[in-house]
Order: sequence, then structure tokens, then C-alpha cells
Amino acid sequence: MNIYDISEKAGVSIATVSRVLNNSARVSQKTREKVLSVMAQYDYVPNPFARGLGLKTMRTIGLLCPNASDYYLAMALSYLERMLRKQGYDSMLLCTGKALSDREKGVEWLISKHVDGIILMGSTFVEDNENGNKYLRNAATHLPLVLLNASYANENIYSVLCDDFHATMNATQFLLEKGRRNILYLYHNRNYSGLKKLDGYKAALKNMGVPVQEKLIQYFTEDKMSIPDIRDYILGLDRKGIKFDAVVTSEDVMGVGVFKYARIIGRNVPEDLPIIGYNNSSYCLCCEPELSSVDNKLEMLCEQSVITLLKVLSGESVPQKMVFMGELVLRGST
Repeated sequence: MNIYDISEKAGVSIATVSRVLNNSARVSQKTREKVLSVMAQYDYVPNPFARGLGLKTMRTIGLLCPNASDYYLAMALSYLERMLRKQGYDSMLLCTGKALSDREKGVEWLISKHVDGIILMGSTFVEDNENGNKYLRNAATHLPLVLLNASYANENIYSVLCDDFHATMNATQFLLEKGRRNILYLYHNRNYSGLKKLDGYKAALKNMGVPVQEKLIQYFTEDKMSIPDIRDYILGLDRKGIKFDAVVTSEDVMGVGVFKYARIIGRNVPEDLPIIGYNNSSYCLCCEPELSSVDNKLEMLCEQSVITLLKVLSGESVPQKMVFMGELVLRGST
């Protein structure tokens, strides 16, 4: 039962139902009682954030991301903006960086602009400790939030994400089943998504009875991931005598950097060194052979994020969390 159903059964317009919900004086007592009677009959409990069809709507959605120059986030932004525009909504974008204080200010700023809801792109917006997530809980008392590829359980906060754990586990297990036993895992983020991927890598090794070697888990700490820097980082591991016979990376751009390393060192891909990236981005087509990667269904995640938020704004009931399965896309690098 939603606002559309109430208007139909009461024989009034959606705008009239909205005025009743907002306690507007522009509704006659007779009409108000008729609408309230239908609500009582069907035990309808209005969502206090269902403003999309109400009198206060701005038809504007706030979009927050830590860094719009990041390929993954730039693609997410493109999908979200296009999908919202198709639904008649404008977007208001703010890039916050990764600092908690800047993220807090970003959310507060969007709320002050009276947006109808906020979509937060990426796992960076969720902290490991509860105190660090206070700003999300506070924001959710004002408007609905949707976390894109992150998870946080709280009233009026909705999560839409890829199962990064199983996706990375399956990618690693594929290489293990090919006989590789010294698989290097290269990752860049220690946020919710990044840690899920790391756990998936470790789980695959455990499932196959292969010991985890900490020296084969490499965290690339540079804020900006350039292909030459990643190449040089892997060359450094090689010079230190760290031996690996396959590589799984948490992002495709890192996989391209590994390609550059292999070319310099004279290792053939995939015969000497199979490589799997993550995101199934256009970077995969910039290599020869092309890069195998995990498709984390970004476009689908964005679409569902928009659907979820707009349903909440129209008063419909939606799941608090939706999880999509990633898919290993095999190309020449494996």
C-alpha cells in the first residue's frame, strides 16, 4: 500500500493525499476524513521521508563522492546523473575527499540545500567504528540515504552493493584451480569494499588448502594510482625477491600496471603470469592480451540505487539492502 493506492481508493488525486499527509489547510474536512479513513482501513503508515510527491519536494538528489576523477566513481556518477534525469530529477554533486570531517560537511551542505535524498558513492563513506558513522545516522533523520557499494544498517539508510567477497574469492579460486600457488594480491583501499575483496582472496586460499603468505598481500598506498607508479611498485617487489606466479588486483588500472611490469621483466602473459583485474572497465581493452576482470555490475548497482531512492520518496516499501553477484569475465590475460 502506497500513496498511489490511497489516492485511488479514496477517489482523490495524489496531490490531495500529499496535502493530507502534510496537514495542509487546503483540504476540506470532509476530504481529509475520507483519506484518513482509507489510511486507517488499510493500516497505512506514511513514510515521513516520502516527499517526492509532496509539497516540499525539490526534485533534486544529492550525489556525494570522494573523488570524481576516479574511473569507477566517474562512471557511477555518469550512470546516476543520466538515470535521475530520465526520471525528472536534477542532481547536485559534491566531491568530499576521504577525510571524515569533509564527508560530514558534505552531507550537511546537501541537507541545507533541501535535496530530496542523497546517494553516497563508494565504500569510503562508511567507517569501521560506530562513532564515525554518526553523521550518517543524523542525516537519515532528515532524508533518505542510499549507499552505493557499501553497507550500513540503520533506519532510512539503504545499501546497494556488489558481493565483493565472493567475486574476489571466485577470481582467486579460478587461478588456484589452474595450478597457481603463489598468487599476488594487490589492492588500494582499506574501506568496506576493499576489505571484503581482501577477505575473499584469503578465503579462496583457505578453501584450497594454500597457506596465506603475507608478503604476497600488497597494499598500494599512493592516493593517485598511475600506471607507471604501479609498474614500478611491482618491479620493486621483484627486486626484493618476492616470487609470484599470478596476480589478482582490486582494480583494473592496477592490472594494467602489472602488464607493464611483465613487459619490462620479460614475463609472458598469461603463460608466465596470468592477471585478473576488478571492475571490468575500459582499461581491460588497453592491454594485449586483454585483461580478465570481475564485472561488479556497476550500471546495475546505479540503476537500483536510483530505483530504491525514488521508491522511498514515493512512500513505497523497499529492502534495506540489495546485494548483486559479480561475474568473472575471462579474456586473454588468463
